[in-house]
Amino acid sequence: MDVAERTAPVSRLERSGHTAFIDNNTLYVWGGYQVVAGEDVMLPSDEIWLCDLDSGTWERREITGDKPPDLSGFCGSYVNGTLYIFAGCDPVAHTNQMFSVDLREQNCLWKKVTDAKGTTPSPRNKHSCWVHRDRLIYFGGYGCKTIGEVRNASTSSFVMEEMSWTTIGNTLFRCWGWNNEVCVFDTNTAMWSMPETRGPAPAPRGCHASALLMNKGYISGGTEMPELDMFCLDLETWMWTKFDIPASCVPLGRSMFTMTPMSDHTLFIYGGLGTHGNTLNDAWQFNTQKRAWNKVMHPHQDKPRVCHTACLGNDNDVVVFGGSSNMVIVMDSVAVLVAPSDNHCRDVIIFQANPYSLFRLCEDFIGRNPKLFGKYLDWLPSKIHNKIDKRVAFFSAMKPVLTA
Repeated sequence: MDVAERTAPVSRLERSGHTAFIDNNTLYVWGGYQVVAGEDVMLPSDEIWLCDLDSGTWERREITGDKPPDLSGFCGSYVNGTLYIFAGCDPVAHTNQMFSVDLREQNCLWKKVTDAKGTTPSPRNKHSCWVHRDRLIYFGGYGCKTIGEVRNASTSSFVMEEMSWTTIGNTLFRCWGWNNEVCVFDTNTAMWSMPETRGPAPAPRGCHASALLMNKGYISGGTEMPELDMFCLDLETWMWTKFDIPASCVPLGRSMFTMTPMSDHTLFIYGGLGTHGNTLNDAWQFNTQKRAWNKVMHPHQDKPRVCHTACLGNDNDVVVFGGSSNMVIVMDSVAVLVAPSDNHCRDVIIFQANPYSLFRLCEDFIGRNPKLFGKYLDWLPSKIHNKIDKRVAFFSAMKPVLTA
């Protein structure tokens, strides 16, 4: 994949395989890829996009410094104002490098993390991360290991898919496959560690979804999983728990989907690539107390998504951004391939979790009807007034969409 040209049109926001997070009701989006002239190309690593969720306006911010290479399948995590990017595939091979940028600085600078202590995990992509108590806790993924690493690993923690000779730096790798390792990076001490977990761990996998509820990390789905399984890891005791649910009560298996916490005991699932090769538009809730799945009826049936992001917003809304609306799977006599898709998206989709408060309902109503309330706006406190001004601009911009 090549880097997208800087002369790209407004569709520069269209992307898949990116990372996103919300801070102070602003959606941050970095990385990913899109299609240019029929080819998948990586988006620049020296920029990040910000969307004000009150007004719907986008802003591009430049990031200088020791920027990451063009990456696919990386894992992005946000903690205490800093964005961390770990591993993925660069133009040459899989990598296990980490980069960070403090987004609170006026002039944002990428820094390559070179002073980490402990043993860095092996190169990988398609992994996931929980952010817990200033720690980045990575799970799973696909990558390469040395023969020595494979010999020292548990037979249940690495499933070898193929062998090949590949040199990364001064190290010779030749074992490729999926893992279910749990690797911890402490952002305060810059220390890597690998805790010893107990209990029934998930099978090695990648392209799965993960989410954090209080002190527990959840893992679901991934490649070649016929149904959506669910596992939980207690991040204090490192004990795995498997949720045994009848197959008839479980959603279709999928990969490259999202799982978002909506409350202290509810996880929200959206989209993904189904085991039949189709891009999905269904939404589900999983209740961790009742250990039960419930299908969610929603107004976005016309917006299937894969390789998108989903973040928790205000009032426990789930904010979905980007992804592809129709991933193309090509099968030949040798392999199953993902073809470049022109269906990358740039829209923001909101899934409402709970009934809105009276204040927000009034705020939204005023935003939709500014002329009716114009003479009363000056009476409101400045903070509320400014927020409503943003919503007026947002609804004005969205009027063609809302009335279509």
